Amino acid sequence: MNVIKRLVKNVPDYRAFMTVDELNESSRRLVKTYPDKAKLLEIGRSRDGDPILCLKIGDGDLKALLYAFPHPNEPVGSLMLDYLSWKLVEDDELRETFNFTWYIVKVADPDGARLNEGWFKTPESFKAYVLNYYRPAGNQQVEWTFPIKYKTLNFQNPIPETKALMEIIESEKPDFIYSLHNAGFGGVYYYITEEALLLYPIYQKIVKDRNLPLSLGEPEMPYAVKLDDAVYLMPTIEQTYDYYERYTDKDPAEMIKSGNSSYGFAKNFNPNVFELVCEVPYYYDERIENTDLTDKRRRDLVLKNLEFAEENLKKLENYFTRLKNKLVVKTRFQEALEYFIETGLSSIEAEKKWAETSEELERKATVAEEFDNIWVSRSYRLFMWGMFKRMIDANLSKNDDEQLKEIRNEVIDLISKEVELLEKNMKF
Repeated sequence: MNVIKRLVKNVPDYRAFMTVDELNESSRRLVKTYPDKAKLLEIGRSRDGDPILCLKIGDGDLKALLYAFPHPNEPVGSLMLDYLSWKLVEDDELRETFNFTWYIVKVADPDGARLNEGWFKTPESFKAYVLNYYRPAGNQQVEWTFPIKYKTLNFQNPIPETKALMEIIESEKPDFIYSLHNAGFGGVYYYITEEALLLYPIYQKIVKDRNLPLSLGEPEMPYAVKLDDAVYLMPTIEQTYDYYERYTDKDPAEMIKSGNSSYGFAKNFNPNVFELVCEVPYYYDERIENTDLTDKRRRDLVLKNLEFAEENLKKLENYFTRLKNKLVVKTRFQEALEYFIETGLSSIEAEKKWAETSEELERKATVAEEFDNIWVSRSYRLFMWGMFKRMIDANLSKNDDEQLKEIRNEVIDLISKEVELLEKNMKF
């Protein structure tokens, strides 16, 4: 379709991310410029009182909900939505090609997005990304705080940002949802909510045409159902629960502590809703799609990775013990870290049991799997140290404590050495 080719061809050569204010100003300018083609709705307010804005474009029979910043450290989709929203009003042929009414939320989590803006204008710097990174606790994330009741899990406390999306989902009953996530490091992969054989080669070709690698290493979670190379069935909270139920003796609800996904909630109002997630990475290395076999057993690599992950979390936990009486400023960084340490240590216990018993891990690992277990996972572990440093900074503003300063210097040194090691061993 020429209209689609034209749309993709004209995507700007972005060199930085837009801030929350820039994205909102663009939406207001769009509606002012094309008042007959677009409306701007305020669908809610964030925890800090920021408006959550939604563009409504078109008048098709089908409803599409597209939202960016489902996690606030994931801004790639906001650029896509900003570009797409303008093209939908400027290009009548494009808009008429689809029988959709579009609901476009460029910033689903404005508070969290603002806490990431320190690296938005220098995205080429991995170190700046780490030092200015923020990701909320699971029970404060837009994507995972929709209501759910399943076995012993009963989560009925959606955050204000999630409630804003719930209003759209309940009233409009979307036929299509695109939750715009993106990965930190690796390759491109997809989640969809049903088998769709015709889509897999299209998804894979799109990636190749952009000269990006597919993510052919380890799946994001052990229970992910693979449909094709880099294409998975959307994981559900019920699957997570059942996985923990199988591999631990604990109550899975106590381990999960969060809620449902947008898809899990939306199918209550439209059983035929189709949802897509495309995880496109900031940074990638060609090894993530190398399927040549190594001489290492996949099980050994996975268990080694879990061992390092556990050591990392226990090291963070030990720092918290040392700082217990020094943290006079309660921050979102502390809220997130405490959540991730507690749930992370519980999930590692389950994953170890899976890794020790799963037959699929007995074979030789591919280059991609080895790279994922050794280097990609190492890069992800570093982000919590960035948040830890930001937590200390917030407390130093109110508590000029020597031990805080000493630990801050230790953490900065740890981050600098890890970034240097990663940059030496990965092609960013």
